[in-house]
Amino acid sequence: MTETSSKSSTGEFSLPIFWPLEAGLQIGEAGLDAFRRNMKFVDLAQKIRNPPQPKWATKNTVRLDLDTMRLRDFSAPDAKGLPVVVDAPYAGHNSTIADFAEGQSLAATLLANGIGRVYVTDWKTATEEMRDFDIDKYLAELNVVVDELGGRVNLVGLCQGGWMSAMYAARFPGKVATLVLAGSPIDTNAGDGPIRALAHKMPLSLYEQMVVAGEGRMLGANMLAGWKAMHPDKQYVTKYIDLYENIHDPHYIKRTEVFESWYENPVDLPGRYYLQAINLLFKQNLFAKGKFVGLGRELKLSDVTCPTYLLAGESDDITTKEQVFAARDLLGTPKAKIEEKLVPGGHIGLFMGSRTLTEAWPLIAKWLKENGEA
Repeated sequence: MTETSSKSSTGEFSLPIFWPLEAGLQIGEAGLDAFRRNMKFVDLAQKIRNPPQPKWATKNTVRLDLDTMRLRDFSAPDAKGLPVVVDAPYAGHNSTIADFAEGQSLAATLLANGIGRVYVTDWKTATEEMRDFDIDKYLAELNVVVDELGGRVNLVGLCQGGWMSAMYAARFPGKVATLVLAGSPIDTNAGDGPIRALAHKMPLSLYEQMVVAGEGRMLGANMLAGWKAMHPDKQYVTKYIDLYENIHDPHYIKRTEVFESWYENPVDLPGRYYLQAINLLFKQNLFAKGKFVGLGRELKLSDVTCPTYLLAGESDDITTKEQVFAARDLLGTPKAKIEEKLVPGGHIGLFMGSRTLTEAWPLIAKWLKENGEA
């Protein structure tokens, strides 16, 4: 290589390894700032597309390690009272939604508002060996949890964990002192949300094909693609624009990295469990009709008579408020013992949103103490 062939027209090196240097010498300080910003953006965009696994924000221990879950114990030392079991959603995302981040933790909020004994179901991603687990398997292991904690609990169901909690309360009404249903689809035919429409529009055979493609599991990656398709502008365009505009805000970057760690790492579901939920709950709505059979018995919401708190998001398009509040007329609980609260915001904000955790959940904690001796 001659000296002239290794130089650019400006006299600097033109080999690819020197291109960033050459560009920097030509564009000046302002250009260098933009160049650094762009390189930082490329690095961060890559990180939020492929983030590490989410972490639990609050100190806890594993009380039980079962086939379907790890029961995480957040309880204060020497705490008294009936335990509160937070039944996290098992619908494709990690259970850390119940303990998302400092200042955005439902578990920590309950502890800070006088609930001494707090536990969270940490549902496991489905392995090939778990592909035939059904809803009965999850109800049975939830029953193991309740018995482990003394045989009677306050049950807090989040999203899909809500119908599971309501099923458990219908099957074992004497074991549930109070029931909280937050963003929980109890009557899946109520309202007019996109999830309801999708469940009825897509034939069951298509869901079955996806399970076959996952070798007996519904892969979280496929569900994630579906969720993103509900808001493609936000997931594929807007969030990257926002990231670029806030590239020098460390708090924004940290929040984004924590959220994407949770959002971009979905969990797999057993195919049998998943198809039961789609067909029996969302297509046929059997639980709301009192026709779903759980652990050998038809489960009827009218058998649930404990005090119940219903929490819904005003702009929730995953579980519409109608699906949550329909429980009021299906439960056997006296109307005077049912509380309803509609809060601003969407679905995820019900469990990790700073405003809801600050304004709504302390009231629910107080209600739990008054009605469930928590």
